[in-house]
Amino acid sequence: MGRLIGILLVIWLVIGAFAAFQRGYFDDTRTNCSEVSDIALNIVAGPLNYTGVNPKVKCADVDAPEPSK
Repeated sequence: MGRLIGILLVIWLVIGAFAAFQRGYFDDTRTNCSEVSDIALNIVAGPLNYTGVNPKVKCADVDAPEPSK
């Protein structure tokens, strides 16, 4: 039974990663808090993305220091 649950969990996460890929979340190399949260949420939400669910996360705008050039 545990093996079946593990297999289903892996399939669920693969479908979620594919859904995030289809939405273009992996195209941009520069990400912020909101984008990382959206990617993680889409991977966890998995197949729910194909039923019309569109998970989004709002992050507080934080003034982070910019790296020196």
